[in-house]
Amino acid sequence: MRIDHIAYRVTNKDSAADFFAKAFGYKIADKFEINFEDGTCAQCYAMVPPEKVSLDDSFSSWISTNHNGEYHIPPEIFISDGSPNSIVSNWVAKRGGTGAIHHIAYQVDDVEAAMSDWVERGLAKFTTDTPIHADGLTQCFTEENPITGVVYELINRTTKGFNISNVKDLMKSSSD
Repeated sequence: MRIDHIAYRVTNKDSAADFFAKAFGYKIADKFEINFEDGTCAQCYAMVPPEKVSLDDSFSSWISTNHNGEYHIPPEIFISDGSPNSIVSNWVAKRGGTGAIHHIAYQVDDVEAAMSDWVERGLAKFTTDTPIHADGLTQCFTEENPITGVVYELINRTTKGFNISNVKDLMKSSSD
């Protein structure tokens, strides 16, 4: 298991992306907008770590080793901001108008099995009864964890990148 990505909801995605680029060497790999039925939108950046040599590289090219010779695969960063009264801007406003980590996504082999296991063991409640699927991508969100205060995503990818339809469904599933 590894951290796949860390997602931030912020008031200004450009400022956040600039911070991650300057502080950690991340690069924007994808930009897209999600339009909701109520006329609001979320604007998103997917950022890749500096270990990724080019945007076409596979995950194996991201692997580096630390000083102990252990393998390390750095997570992607996902940043979103939103139009007024959108899912994203309302979430940010509830937290005092300051952006924050919305969720941490963990790569798992089988999202549905992991969901069942977590529910059975009382580890989490989920925002959907079943995972959200797209070509090469299966995902689900937990509700905010009462112990850590964090939303967790379970994800399984067989392709790289994010799927706009899945991101939209996940955002809608976790709107307050």
